[in-house]
Amino acid sequence: MAILLLPDFPLMAFSALVEPLRAANLLGREAYRCLLVSPEGGDVPTSSGVSVRSDVAAAEAPPVDRALVCSGGNAHAVEAPAAMAWLRRLARRGCGLGAVADASFFLARAGLLEGYACTIHWQSQAAFAERFPEIELRPELYVIDRDRYTSAGGIGAFDLSLDLIERDCGAATALQVAQWFVHERLRSGADREALALRLRTGLHDQTVLMAIAAMERRLERPLRLAALAAELGLSRDTLERRFRRATGRSPGQYYLGLRLRRAEDCLRHTTMAVAAVAQSCGFADASAFAKSFKAHHGVSPSAFRRRQRRSPPPLAAS
Repeated sequence: MAILLLPDFPLMAFSALVEPLRAANLLGREAYRCLLVSPEGGDVPTSSGVSVRSDVAAAEAPPVDRALVCSGGNAHAVEAPAAMAWLRRLARRGCGLGAVADASFFLARAGLLEGYACTIHWQSQAAFAERFPEIELRPELYVIDRDRYTSAGGIGAFDLSLDLIERDCGAATALQVAQWFVHERLRSGADREALALRLRTGLHDQTVLMAIAAMERRLERPLRLAALAAELGLSRDTLERRFRRATGRSPGQYYLGLRLRRAEDCLRHTTMAVAAVAQSCGFADASAFAKSFKAHHGVSPSAFRRRQRRSPPPLAAS
């Protein structure tokens, strides 16, 4: 099993991926051998500044049974042609391929997610959907679709690793590994999606979470809050009260925040024109979008994009 480490990868996602494999070897049979691969060989810097030494450069990496890419929030822009060529060679051999954190961007850029479902860190979901509209993106902690394995990073990488262990070594070993790390197994895709939403919002009111999920599915076309309340079987006043109690904001304010966050993601991770970003976030025109964006961020969309290009990738892409 190879782990391709891209520059500025997060240690959290990397550890969550490989530590369960180590435990599986200790608790059961010696099932896994991990090879650390990097684009150019040698040391690879992490997002925290610590460096990890790879075993081999991608151009010299041998065939493996499974290869997963680990990256930070810059996977949409990392230039690593030798690594992409190596992954494509593995795909032609029928090797299983995967990604943790933002690395689904890297696999998609290499043309290795076509026809597959995947997930990615929540901060990059909007930009990924805009850049690769033909790829099915699921808002889950991890997704396994045949021989493609993707996770949103952090705890999602741990659960992905547990699922792979169960498939490779059996449910008993996977349960032992989960218990070793005092971790509760996640089962259904619905559970993974619900937990992913709770984790990124910090909310527990199920009705509010259902409303937010509905909002996230309808960012391109303005959503009438009265229609949303009716869809949930609530009056608009009840929806307003529950939102204010749970979030401190009205549903309309929260919805606008979601649309502006999608705009941030698109400006950070894509080269879409500002007018196209406005349209993808449900604004009637670029002028209305720019006014709203500046009121929220203090800078215009174009200035925000220039500033992001000079800054390191966000730490949250873990």
